Amino acid sequence: MTATQTAKRASVFSIVSNVFLAAIKWTAGYFGNSYALIADAIESTTDIFSSLAVWAGIKIASKPADHNHPYGHGRVEPLITFIVVGFLIISATLIAVESINNIRSPQAAPEAFTLIVLLGIILWKEASYRIVVQKAKKTQSTSLKADAWHHRSDSITSIAAAIGILIALVMGEGYETADDWAALFAALVIFYNSYKIFKPALSEIMDENIYEDIIQKINTKALETAGILSSEKCMVRKTGMTYYVDIHISVDSSISVKEGHEIAHSLKNVIRAEIPEVADVLIHVEPEKTNGINNKD
Repeated sequence: MTATQTAKRASVFSIVSNVFLAAIKWTAGYFGNSYALIADAIESTTDIFSSLAVWAGIKIASKPADHNHPYGHGRVEPLITFIVVGFLIISATLIAVESINNIRSPQAAPEAFTLIVLLGIILWKEASYRIVVQKAKKTQSTSLKADAWHHRSDSITSIAAAIGILIALVMGEGYETADDWAALFAALVIFYNSYKIFKPALSEIMDENIYEDIIQKINTKALETAGILSSEKCMVRKTGMTYYVDIHISVDSSISVKEGHEIAHSLKNVIRAEIPEVADVLIHVEPEKTNGINNKD
């Protein structure tokens, strides 16, 4: 199965999961008189749309390069991640505003059965996070990683809701707002997770140097390749689920252009074989220093 197929299946899993859980949360929150659970339902509802955006983004990102997009369509991934973050911020804002309103005018305490519902939701959402984040790491998909964090933030908000409901039920009269305080806390957690999701996507679209592990591996392979004396200026940028590499290598200045070209192709083949996520490698061949004079361009 290709990385694109894996990512698409993971996003479809997220969509189905969010639809199912949103329905449960809205129903249990309404009949169980729990705003913390309704707040959770609001987030799951926005998760449906963000997961749909992730699925669409992965589909677009998988399109091959063309005349207008010589590097492919992968940059749509961080853009989709920004949309996902937007959904998170909107849901967190709605939850925070309504929580504050409810704290100012306390409602009746939530029903006990909502705790059982939340326990099942917490277990399912944490399992969903682990499934999707594993696929995100496997495919190197930024937007899928953001989608995974949706599941984790949903799990956290459900834990907060369960704590709030438990306090309201155990402590009784005067603690009815514990449920709403839990929802407010959940909103703050969502805001924080929004930042954590946004930062790497911004780094990706700005071509920030955040791939030192890949660069180190490429430099090691370069020095192991016959005919290469040294390597420098290795740069890596991510486009969708693939990487593009630019590297300068030094070879013996006395060899022919053809020999230098063959050495460069050998390195390119090694890099693409050892790091399958690399879509292309641009290699600049430079002559070594001769008689103390630097012959590099």
